[in-house]
Amino acid sequence: MNAEITFRTATNDDVPALVALIESAYRGEVSRAGWTTEADLLDGQRTDEHEVLKVVRGPRSRVRVAEQDGSVVACVRIDDAGDAGYIGMFAVRPTLQASGIGRQLLAEAERVIREELRLTRARMTVIAQRETLIAWYARRGYVVTGKREPFPYHDPRAGTPRRADLVFEVLEKPLH
Repeated sequence: MNAEITFRTATNDDVPALVALIESAYRGEVSRAGWTTEADLLDGQRTDEHEVLKVVRGPRSRVRVAEQDGSVVACVRIDDAGDAGYIGMFAVRPTLQASGIGRQLLAEAERVIREELRLTRARMTVIAQRETLIAWYARRGYVVTGKREPFPYHDPRAGTPRRADLVFEVLEKPLH
């Protein structure tokens, strides 16, 4: 049986481990061990220490960390966007994906948005071409709003796109 998952808010000391985790979940060959890889859509980096540190230290943002046996196995960014809690940087160690950790982490993010931020909606953006991931969120109550946001082709910190038609779908879920 798997060890219990515990949650806590990330600190500055967690930043290098968080960057490594996020990179491993989304980019490169190691990401292919899980099902959330973006390796077929993007090359290059997914994030960097500067960006993660900015979220960890932000007055309206935080990163929740999931630990198992004292090791960081997943993380999620949560921002107070005013009218909704924004979820991003959602990452689970590739070899632990499909083990239920992602569902637990999403429930924790929603709890933080509802109970700590006192907001009634969760929002996220997902690359539209990631249909399997969008379907996973839909099974958890998220709805494609019909709104789209452009992919930041001009920002090298977003990675190197392998195709020219990338766009973000905006998903939302009411939280009660």
